[in-house]
Amino acid sequence: MFERRLYLHLDWLLFGAIVCLSIIGVAMIYSTTGNWRLPTTQLYAIVIGALAFVVCLTIDYRALTDKSHFIYLALLGLLVYVLFFGTSAGGARRWISLGAFNLQPSEFAKVGVALVLAKFFGENRRGAPTTGDLLIAGALTSVPLILIAREPDLGTAVTLGPIFLGIAYVAGMRLRILGALALVAIVSAPIAWNYALEDYQKSRIETFLDPSQDARGAGYQQIQAQITVGSGGLWGKGYRKGTQGQLRFLPVAHNDFIFSALAEEKGFAGVLFVLGLYLLVIWRSLEAARLAKDRLGIYLVMGLLSSFTFQVIYNVTMSAGLAPVKGLTLPLLSYGGSSMIATLASFGLILNVRMRRFTN
Repeated sequence: MFERRLYLHLDWLLFGAIVCLSIIGVAMIYSTTGNWRLPTTQLYAIVIGALAFVVCLTIDYRALTDKSHFIYLALLGLLVYVLFFGTSAGGARRWISLGAFNLQPSEFAKVGVALVLAKFFGENRRGAPTTGDLLIAGALTSVPLILIAREPDLGTAVTLGPIFLGIAYVAGMRLRILGALALVAIVSAPIAWNYALEDYQKSRIETFLDPSQDARGAGYQQIQAQITVGSGGLWGKGYRKGTQGQLRFLPVAHNDFIFSALAEEKGFAGVLFVLGLYLLVIWRSLEAARLAKDRLGIYLVMGLLSSFTFQVIYNVTMSAGLAPVKGLTLPLLSYGGSSMIATLASFGLILNVRMRRFTN
């Protein structure tokens, strides 16, 4: 459990950046929705996330990784439950209704996969992982990934891939294996296009290449996102004075495209400030991995950070029209209770690793 002297080693710079991003997120959610219902829900999620943060910070990360197989199995059980009995919305079944709050187990799968892979690779004493090790780790990642993709929620599902790649690479996976995986992905792309992707997913890729072919349909979000980002200029139009976000030209501006709304209201200067905060979070997390006292801590931090970084980069590039539109939120900024709670829990673990670098 928590030792009082450990708070002296807490990374307050990383903690402060996380708090700042969360506050900016609530402010932007209010700006894009025009009422306090969703921002208030987000504030509740931050409070619950703060409790999860404290729990993940207080309990020694080694104790959590020791029990990671139980956490992993519990999450698989929740994902299976969602497929059969979950709450449906927008053609997807992703949530468990808890009355006033809908729980999305797929968001917590990132933490569960990072814990179980950190334990798996951390217990490997043979040096660089073998092909068999990578196959087992790949299977541990693929099971929840497939379950989440079946909801369907391909956006959240793909965030598990960077966890596997990040931990395996730091554990010593040879670059030629990474190259082989990339080659397999390229070769299998036509098969995935014909048999794995749904029609709406194909449409998103096609409209990404040429949004104008369906400017009022599948390409509408991408076109409006680009207009929104470009209209902000250097200093922006001012808080709650954006036309694209305020007048609802930009769909789900409080969720997937909150970065576009931020660019419109705060301009290039505001974008640089927020990106600077994200870079600070990533840098201090990398520092936590560097200072970790054991391989277990390094793997855990790199797994969680890989998923977080991928999600930030993808959402920002998507908002700028440089990547296909996908239901992938911007961590700490976008509206989403489960995402906020899971993200804060992740950073509780990252700070946990750094804080305990001097313990036995």
